[in-house]
Amino acid sequence: MLNTADTRFSARLGALLPEGTLCDAPPSYLVEPRGRLFGQGGVLARPRNTAEVATILRQCSAERVGVVPYGGGTGLVGGQVNPEGPAPLILSLERMAALRQIDPVGNVAIVEAGAVLADVQAAASAVGRVFPLTLAAQGSARIGGVLGTNAGGVNVLRYGAARDLCLGIESVLADGTVIGGLKRLRKDNTGYDLRNLMIGSEGTLGVITAAALRLFPRPAGEGTAMLAVAGPAEALALLALAEARLTGCISAFELIHRQGLAFLAEVMPDLRQPFAVPPEWTVLVELGLPDGIDPEAALTGLFEAGLEAALVSDGVIAQNGAQRAEMWRLREAIPEANRRVGAISSHDISLPLDALAAYIAKADSALARHGDYRVNCFGHLGDGNLHYNVFPAKGRHRDSYEAERGAVKSLVHDLVAEFGGSISAEHGIGRMKLADLERYGDPGKLAAMRHIKAALDPIGIMNPGAVLRQG
Repeated sequence: MLNTADTRFSARLGALLPEGTLCDAPPSYLVEPRGRLFGQGGVLARPRNTAEVATILRQCSAERVGVVPYGGGTGLVGGQVNPEGPAPLILSLERMAALRQIDPVGNVAIVEAGAVLADVQAAASAVGRVFPLTLAAQGSARIGGVLGTNAGGVNVLRYGAARDLCLGIESVLADGTVIGGLKRLRKDNTGYDLRNLMIGSEGTLGVITAAALRLFPRPAGEGTAMLAVAGPAEALALLALAEARLTGCISAFELIHRQGLAFLAEVMPDLRQPFAVPPEWTVLVELGLPDGIDPEAALTGLFEAGLEAALVSDGVIAQNGAQRAEMWRLREAIPEANRRVGAISSHDISLPLDALAAYIAKADSALARHGDYRVNCFGHLGDGNLHYNVFPAKGRHRDSYEAERGAVKSLVHDLVAEFGGSISAEHGIGRMKLADLERYGDPGKLAAMRHIKAALDPIGIMNPGAVLRQG
């Protein structure tokens, strides 16, 4: 059993730390972004360095007090809030936001876990480099949370997810042990890969305090287009055509259903849309090209080849940076539009590419038979990650569907399992998908995860109740 982070515990911990490190947790730290889960916190700790993090975890371990690591608070599966059990200590690394080193020669950035993703991107850009991890929440998401959840984003197709963009991490285990793994090596075959164990563990094995991140040269030319396609199968065929014509140059390939554009028109009418009549399906294509290849010509050639192959029916190619930014604003605003409309059930899923079109057709048909819903399906087509979100019929509110929410989620996830997919592509498990992991996860993998948890956090203080059910 864990103990509460009460005032007496806070007094004992506070005596070991600089003044001002501990305070009461403001309400903003106790709710996830969509308001579906409300947490509790006995005390908020905001350390300034790794040594202070180690002191906090050492004391929490000694007194059996739970710890909930907190990044930017943008996670969508409740990993950052704990609604049950003794009130934990909330550990925020917001004061540990230093960009320790930006190395354009070695293409490495060493940053602390509290650094905001957008700040890392800007620092890389200032030296002619790119940190390509791109999320809608990049203005508030912090590197520790991004790595802790192995976030993906729109550029996974070309650059990989957070795991692929990290060379090394510094972290602190539950007992206060510091792992100094900030190596900048591409090759390091010296035993267990603790870096990849910590990445994606959602703060359940320890706390990431700093990271060595991969940077990339900025493409000489960039181009963006929105192309109308008949459906997901045609979109996938267009992706294959694009990769054959422009191998290694496709930075992003996003699938957008007409419902997403309709939501934007409904709740964000000031956003200009490229088509007078939104197509049923659209792909947003981003190219990053070497010197000597004209982006507009490359996209025009792709459009013409797609038209000839009966894959594309219409398209708009950005003529300048402002138009490129305008297209991306549309894509990045879809999650906010979804939030304003209010989903019955949201799903972050991934599927084998050859099953993706069949899955969408079967899920749409099954939901239509089940009830009166609107579906907004969009996502990162190149890596098979869909955000398949179910909404009330027009004129109705999600509250009137509350009794159906569990059945809708089960329908969507059962089909994901049938097609050999994953019920969590890039958002993690947190607390909201705990039962889903138990239902759909491989038993052998879950057993191994529990053994790892018991070895590194035997008392169970690290993010109790997230990813694995508290024993």
